[in-house]
Amino acid sequence: MKVCLLAVAAGLVACVTAAAAQPRAAATGSEPQGPAADYPVVVGEPYRVSGLEYVPSDVLNYDEVGYAVVDPDAKQGVTAAHHTLPLPSYVEVTSLESGRTILVRVERRGPMDGNSLIALSADAMVQLGVEGSAPVRVRRVNPPEEQRALLRAGQEAPLRIDTPMSLVEVLKKRLPASGSASLQAPAGHAPEETSAPAKDQLPIEPKAISPMPAAAVAPTPAEDRMVANQKGYGVQAATMSTRERAERVARQIGGTIAPAGTLFRVRTGPFPTRREAEASLAKVKAAGYTDARIFTTD
Repeated sequence: MKVCLLAVAAGLVACVTAAAAQPRAAATGSEPQGPAADYPVVVGEPYRVSGLEYVPSDVLNYDEVGYAVVDPDAKQGVTAAHHTLPLPSYVEVTSLESGRTILVRVERRGPMDGNSLIALSADAMVQLGVEGSAPVRVRRVNPPEEQRALLRAGQEAPLRIDTPMSLVEVLKKRLPASGSASLQAPAGHAPEETSAPAKDQLPIEPKAISPMPAAAVAPTPAEDRMVANQKGYGVQAATMSTRERAERVARQIGGTIAPAGTLFRVRTGPFPTRREAEASLAKVKAAGYTDARIFTTD
C-alpha cells in the first residue's frame, strides 16, 4: 500500500511540474507582435562594395534619387536592400518614370554588385511598375503600424498618392549618371554623390539645386514658404489644432503642412493642372477626409 501511495504522489508531482513548465515554453517560442516586431534595429559597420565604402547610419530625413535594380536574393514580399539605412526601416520609392509611389520595407544590405541606390524584390518591382534599372526617388518614412504589419506579413501596403509629374521632372534633373544624389543638399550647393568618388561628380543645373519639397512629412519652414509661393492648384485635406496631429494626417495622405496662425493645414500639391488636383482630391477623400477641397495658389 505504501508503495502505491508513493507512485501516485510521484505521478501527481510530474503532472504539476509539466503543467507549470508548459506556459514558459510557449512564451519562449512566441514571436514579437506589433511595433516590437521591427526591433532590434541594426545599423552595422562600414563595408565596401566594388571599391566604394558605405557607412550605415540612422538618418531620419534620408531623401535621395538614383537607380533601382532587382534583388535576386529577395524572397516573397515588398522588400528592399539598401547600403546604409537601418535594418529594418521603411521607405517610399517613387518611379521617376511614372510618379507611382509605393511603401517598401528595407531588410537587407545591398545591392552587392554595384552602386545602385536600392535593390527591390520582384514583388516590389511589380507594384512599382518598373523593370531592370529604373530611376527612382527613395525617401525614409514612418508609416502607421497597420501598413508595417502588411509588409512584415509579405503583403503589399496601399499605394501612396502619385507624385505629380511636374515634381518628377524636377527630380529627374537631379539624377546622377550612376550612383545616387541627396536631395538634402543646401541651396547653392550641388548634392553630394553618395556612391561615387568626388572626381566623378557631374555638374548640376543651377535651376535644379534647391531642396525638393518632401511629401508625406512635415516640411521645414523654408519648405512651407516654398509650397505657399508656388502657383497652381492644391488640395486642402484638413485643419488640425496641433502639428503632431497634422503630421499624422500628412504621412497618411502624402501631404505637406502649412501653418495658419495657431492651426496647421494639411495639403497636397501644388499641381500645375486642375486635373492633377482633382485626382489627388479623389484619393484624399477616399482616405476619409470628405471635406477636402481644391484651392488655387495664385
